[in-house]
Amino acid sequence: MRNKVTIVGSGNVGATAAHWIASKELADVVLIDIIEGVPQGKGLDLLEAMPIEKRDCAILGTNDYADTANSNIVIITAGIPRKPGMSRDDLLNTNYKIMSDVVGKVVHHSPNCILIIVSNPLDAMAQAAYKISGFPRERVIGMAGVLDSARFRAFIAQHLNVSVENVTAFVLGGHGDTMVPLPRYSTVAGIPITELIDKATLDRIVQRTRDGGAEIVKYLKTGSAYYAPSAAATEMVEAILKDKKKILPCAAYLNGEYGIHGLFVGVPAKLGSKGIEQIIEIKLTAEEKAALDKSAAAVKELVGVINV
Repeated sequence: MRNKVTIVGSGNVGATAAHWIASKELADVVLIDIIEGVPQGKGLDLLEAMPIEKRDCAILGTNDYADTANSNIVIITAGIPRKPGMSRDDLLNTNYKIMSDVVGKVVHHSPNCILIIVSNPLDAMAQAAYKISGFPRERVIGMAGVLDSARFRAFIAQHLNVSVENVTAFVLGGHGDTMVPLPRYSTVAGIPITELIDKATLDRIVQRTRDGGAEIVKYLKTGSAYYAPSAAATEMVEAILKDKKKILPCAAYLNGEYGIHGLFVGVPAKLGSKGIEQIIEIKLTAEEKAALDKSAAAVKELVGVINV
């Protein structure tokens, strides 16, 4: 029996995630949305590409959660972007309502699935999904660190003119301004990047990583990034479905790790068939720990608004 992945939200991120997953032949895909016709049209279009790509994946677009039953993984991208004049609290409360509705329906039809949360504000939405679902923390994962570290790796490779395959990078903390890129743990072919890039340049690359999403929004003017976010979610799906035991930076619910209790924060996690199979604790300098604590405090403030 083939694996099944449901993607909630058929906008740019959701539809592109369906494309990546099908093109890698990881699973059958269900694309669900409240808008009638859009998931059906995009799903059918992608299904018709499968003979060309020589991939045996069934793709279904639907508005009915019954079609999502018995999914192995559910990726949630649903939510609205912040609009002019909308306060952060308004955005939070609106997306919390959407998350409550979606998670309730998903859990009803796929009680054993693993949830990957992509909706923003990501860490708070992951916490909401965790509380609403009643799932163990291993089965609710936020996608942020894979995207943030990919941006960091792309900028390092570009600066040094080396293959992206040579570059490993780690980013901790919340998704956004308070993320904590860790140059000490980032390497090129095993060589620490601190040996290859001067501090001033490295600081600029770190800041560009923090501003990665905003830089794309500025170019697009309407809309935001979707190729890299959907590819990041797909890497997590692949690690889980293939039981790869791959260590990736993910937003995970911490119970004392890194001195943080009861919050979703980005940390290195081993992903396998059970979801998060281990949270990796690495030694941080006082400066890095302070930055991580600041990031956790920003997440705590957000979850306080929606009381989760």
